[in-house]
Amino acid sequence: MVKWAIAVHGGAGVDPNLPLHRQEEAKQLLARCLNLGIHALRSNLPALDVVELVVRELETDPLFNSGCGSALSEKGTVEMEASIMNGPNRQYGAVSGLTTVKNPVSLARLGVELMQNEYFITEDNVEMLKLAKEANAILFDYRVPTVGAETCAAEADNPITMNGLPISVYAPETVGCVVVDRDGQCAAATSTGGLMNKKTGRIGDSPIIGAGTYACKVCAVSCTGEGEAILRGTLARDVAAVMEYKGLGLQEAVDFVIKERLDEGKAGLIAVSDKGEVAYGFNANAMFRGCASEDGFMEVGIWD
Repeated sequence: MVKWAIAVHGGAGVDPNLPLHRQEEAKQLLARCLNLGIHALRSNLPALDVVELVVRELETDPLFNSGCGSALSEKGTVEMEASIMNGPNRQYGAVSGLTTVKNPVSLARLGVELMQNEYFITEDNVEMLKLAKEANAILFDYRVPTVGAETCAAEADNPITMNGLPISVYAPETVGCVVVDRDGQCAAATSTGGLMNKKTGRIGDSPIIGAGTYACKVCAVSCTGEGEAILRGTLARDVAAVMEYKGLGLQEAVDFVIKERLDEGKAGLIAVSDKGEVAYGFNANAMFRGCASEDGFMEVGIWD
């Protein structure tokens, strides 16, 4: 019997000026989701059920950019994406362009609950869509201080960038969860609202199996960051590949992929292995993440 492990993320790339109370809210949400998953694992729920349960919780809270908190497209509507994958048989489900689904991750698993589009329209995301249009820029998300929001334009003076844009207009754009249960079965799920002010129909890495999400008998991975870089590097699958073909351990594989497969892109990922290991890595300035294992280890963090 394997000891269980779990990890969650709320996105890579964080504005250094994000207020402390926003940081604390994010860490509290991650801790709550971790504890939800831990309780489910202690109750012997299978890994696939646990990742869906945890990502549903992340989608229902508007703090991160998924589900209720989704960013708005150029037309002022949501176009959500999600994927989920079961490691033992590599079965998966993926969805994109969703506009009325409360929990995209569950639709990816063929469970659907329709909502009116107004459910997703909040004061925050409407204001940031306005700023994005005024700046003629695509904002990766809008989890930035509402005070001083006028700096959220493409020409903002900030040396840290993500995908060529100042970090002040970039914040976590994806949520995800990876789990290995006591049977050594791995599963992964990822969900996102996409880019603020994105073109209608744009598809990112989150619903693409092998890029944003991957699970097999060896490991499970969920990615976040610059979608194009993640897609080019088939980031999630590459973690499994170097474990299978190079014989690397989980953390070694994560570190190798982050260093060697992203070119100049910025991203992060969380991963678990069939041996009960948990790992994460990122080359962005920060990543909202949390992880725990049956050994009693638990960590919730943002910065290095």
